[in-house]
Amino acid sequence: MEKIHKNAAGIDIGSTKVFVGTEDEEVRSFETFTADFKALAQYLKDKNVNTVAMESTGVYWIILYDILVESGFEVWLVDGRQTKQVPGRKTDVKDCIWIQQLHSHGLLSRCFVAEGSLKELRSYQRLREDHIRSCSMHINHMQKALIEMNIRLPEVLNQVHGKSGLALIEAILSGERDRTTLLSLCHERIQKSKKEAILKALEGHYTEAGLFSLRQAYHAYHFYKKQINECDAKIEQVLQRINKDKDHDLNEPSKRKPIRHNAPDVENLGGHLLKIFASKDPSILPGITDYTWLQLYAEVGNDLARWATEKHFTSWLGLSPGQNDSGKKMKNARKGRPQAGQIFRKIAQSLLMSKKIALGAFGRRIRSRKGPAIAIKATARKLAVQYWRLMVRGSAYVERGVTFYQEQLVNQKKRLLNKLALELDMEVLQKT
Repeated sequence: MEKIHKNAAGIDIGSTKVFVGTEDEEVRSFETFTADFKALAQYLKDKNVNTVAMESTGVYWIILYDILVESGFEVWLVDGRQTKQVPGRKTDVKDCIWIQQLHSHGLLSRCFVAEGSLKELRSYQRLREDHIRSCSMHINHMQKALIEMNIRLPEVLNQVHGKSGLALIEAILSGERDRTTLLSLCHERIQKSKKEAILKALEGHYTEAGLFSLRQAYHAYHFYKKQINECDAKIEQVLQRINKDKDHDLNEPSKRKPIRHNAPDVENLGGHLLKIFASKDPSILPGITDYTWLQLYAEVGNDLARWATEKHFTSWLGLSPGQNDSGKKMKNARKGRPQAGQIFRKIAQSLLMSKKIALGAFGRRIRSRKGPAIAIKATARKLAVQYWRLMVRGSAYVERGVTFYQEQLVNQKKRLLNKLALELDMEVLQKT
């Protein structure tokens, strides 16, 4: 086979050592300290290496990748599943040689790696999501502590972590036990509509262990809320830096989709994103708000043309069917689950509960035949295709509603029925 990449090297990355394979040279190993990574870069320069391939192993590759890029090498980060198809390579030494050979012959595909401000934004956004999950965990802990003391606030309040719920918890932790006084801390609407239920729910059996658990969960919840606010401040700084030299005016449209949960505390978030994407607005797509748009931007950037077609994009997201057929055997090929694909899945899950959106009707139709998992994946794929078309081609999206979608299904069935009747030399009579 012809060599596509000459003077190539392959690197196998571990937690304590990395192994470097170059053409016609013995494998060298380096430790994972910064000084050793710099020595590795100098070694590759001495060997006249131009391009390097390495597997995306955990987070160990990140610093080495940055050092090699800064040293002027063309670095290919590749999916480890591409290099594991040949048996017999059970050592790190053989693995780095195999990576070098595959890369020399152009048999590896390059992973998308965020760089510069986008990489920084992704770091803050992913950290924010981790804090949100921690917040949710401690909300559950507060609910559990209340139930253990038979204080039934979770049954009568929509959100224990809402304004009224937190005011009640704070008063309870401060030593207040009078139910009437506690009721007065709730919102006026709750006092009018749920007065008796709140009074009954507050008649609990207080214990020292229960109060201790509640206090721990309450303080942990507020700690992570503070962490989230700090991430929001960093995200806003990065967005301002990205838009600093752009010519478009930063004007947010008057109407934006409401963000129901975990809205970032970023001033003019929609305006920042519109400026980055040159006024292309995916919030016209069902289920996508400024917050989910921010998440997608942090994961895939604003240049979706790097994926040649919508099929390349959905395959990279892990949303394509991906079957491998061999003879009489048919098995699904696991595509992986990139974070961006998971975002589309979450949006699709919410669309399945919608009653007026055509994509929701499509998902429910698939769910009735193939189950919820396939329905969510299929709906997410359709949404991802629309997102790619909007960002690359500027294609407009018009929501026609469930009625139009159902009419299309009826017309499709009529065409199939007429086709079948023609094949069987029969006639379809329409009922009058």
